Amino acid sequence: QVQLAESGGGLVQPGNSLRLSCATSGFTFSFYAVGWFRQAPGKEREFVATISGRGGTTVFADSVKGRSTISRDNAKKTVYLQIDNLKPEDTAVYYCAQGREFYGSDSSANYPSWGQGTQVTVSS
Repeated sequence: QVQLAESGGGLVQPGNSLRLSCATSGFTFSFYAVGWFRQAPGKEREFVATISGRGGTTVFADSVKGRSTISRDNAKKTVYLQIDNLKPEDTAVYYCAQGREFYGSDSSANYPSWGQGTQVTVSS
């Protein structure tokens, strides 16, 4: 059974950084991409970042490009997303998801398994 569990969310002030973790189990971790998505109140879920199975390829949404890092520790079966210089518009529930293939995409349709999400609130 595939399981993904996000952690690391919370209340942060604008300009600060946050690192989210996605712990996984139930699949051959290095074979699949893992993606991060987010959903703000009243908005559709949107792509944030994705990383390929061995971590060699990363893709970011324009909204976080240049201030985000995505990485993975295949020994720990965990993926990390760090966002720096957080803005109020980064406030959302952040989800991680297992990709269908080695390389990820920006479409949520290509991610069959999802975690429950972690709330990130950026406010002073």
